Amino acid sequence: MILEVAILDIKDGMSDDFEAAFKQASKIISSMPGYISHELQKCVEVPNRYILLARWEALEAHTVGFRKSAEYQEWKRLLHHFYEPFPVVEHYYSV
Repeated sequence: MILEVAILDIKDGMSDDFEAAFKQASKIISSMPGYISHELQKCVEVPNRYILLARWEALEAHTVGFRKSAEYQEWKRLLHHFYEPFPVVEHYYSV
């Protein structure tokens, strides 16, 4: 299993719209081959910061299967305009 981690800083005043859009986008990611689960957590200290934790069966399920899919284009349309700056995405595995 691979854990995808992204800290998402949302433009000021857009958190409510982001959360609504993320609910829509969740249907996209959860339908992808190799997807296991995901969660979005809101930061206590920084009001417009979230962390996305997504679990994939393999790294390629995310980096190739999802990111190179037509569905990813809809994910981008729904979410990418909220980010400032654009998030760094990292992948982790259990040791």
